[in-house]
Amino acid sequence: MPPRSGGPEELRISGDDDVVRVRQLVRTYAQQTKLSLVDQTKLVTAASELARNTLIYGGGGFARVEEISDGRRSGVRASFHDEGPGIPDLTLALADGWSSGSGLGLGLSGARRLVDEFDLDTEVGRGTVVTVVKWKR
Repeated sequence: MPPRSGGPEELRISGDDDVVRVRQLVRTYAQQTKLSLVDQTKLVTAASELARNTLIYGGGGFARVEEISDGRRSGVRASFHDEGPGIPDLTLALADGWSSGSGLGLGLSGARRLVDEFDLDTEVGRGTVVTVVKWKR
């Protein structure tokens, strides 16, 4: 599935098949941006964990994937949006080694270590948005 030109692509996350589709879309963008194989794998692994979190903890939502540039380099930005319960203890959720046990075991801190930029916006009762960026080296 080649990315559309001219803007981000969004995929709904409402089941396990959608998590697979998000992985495939992120991989396609990473390949087209010419990320190294190692960086492709890191980004796809982080995206898989975050998509699964969106499904399991957020009750579903959507992912937005796009190629970006800062004028010097290109990269891929992926964001994961849900309207779930939010994360009540962000410090604990971002602690190294902490995982609820239902994802890949990486937790948010593991996903954060795999990417170049990591942003998390959450509010209890409002939901969560996690945005990650991987830059071409």
